[in-house]
Amino acid sequence: MNYFDFPLEDLTNDFVNNWFLPNFSGFFDQISIFLSSFIESVTNVLIVTPAEVIALIFVLLAWWIAGKGVAIFAIIGFLFIGSIDLWEESMQTLAIVIVSTVISVLFGVPVGILSASSKVVDRIVRPILDFMQTLPIFVYLIPSILLFGLGGVPAVIATFVFAAPPAVRMTSLGIKQVPEEVVEASRAFGSTPKQLLLKVQLPLAMPTIMAGVNQTIMLALSMAVVASMIGAPGLGSTVLTGISQVNVGLGLTGGLAIVVLAIVLDRVTQGITNKL
Repeated sequence: MNYFDFPLEDLTNDFVNNWFLPNFSGFFDQISIFLSSFIESVTNVLIVTPAEVIALIFVLLAWWIAGKGVAIFAIIGFLFIGSIDLWEESMQTLAIVIVSTVISVLFGVPVGILSASSKVVDRIVRPILDFMQTLPIFVYLIPSILLFGLGGVPAVIATFVFAAPPAVRMTSLGIKQVPEEVVEASRAFGSTPKQLLLKVQLPLAMPTIMAGVNQTIMLALSMAVVASMIGAPGLGSTVLTGISQVNVGLGLTGGLAIVVLAIVLDRVTQGITNKL
């Protein structure tokens, strides 16, 4: 049924090419420069540091936070990644995940706090988060390429759009779940709004916030293969090469390396949540 013609495609292209890009390209170039240096710094640290040191740090962290079983799995998993010669690619993927998660948390926690404290902000933020989570993943790639070109920067931006909503939602939920009796008692003792937030609400909401961080990390890892389509380095590009060459073995090794990273990061962040 076509009762009228609405040229959405033409209007969108005209808006982007004739107004948006000419006016804001410099702004996005500055963002690209900053993110590129951030990604390169994290990647260089992970790659230059000896693999044994990074593996030992993860194993000790897993043992301390998540227990002996996770530490043993981390040892086996990192030995497996080294044996299939994908250590550098794993560190590149880990760098993108770290940068994406840091940006998502820095954005998500403040917005979640505002959403929990203001019904107006909550009404505005909720449909935006719904849009971010329900829009097909591949649609994120088009504006990312248009604004930031190819490489790690558009991958981080696309991953941020996909992975940030859980951080916002879980932060808001955690603060809203703080018992009203506790909030009223702290106010009765003369707490300022800042003290109430920093010393009462955020500490009590921290387990829920960490659950949101856990979801953000998992979503960021799930974007690894998709982001490789726009030039993101790492394990995703290995899997993508295996797909394009119909090389089952190459795709399997890259996919298993992603699984190892995902399980270790998931168990460690879950352990932090349980300790909190």
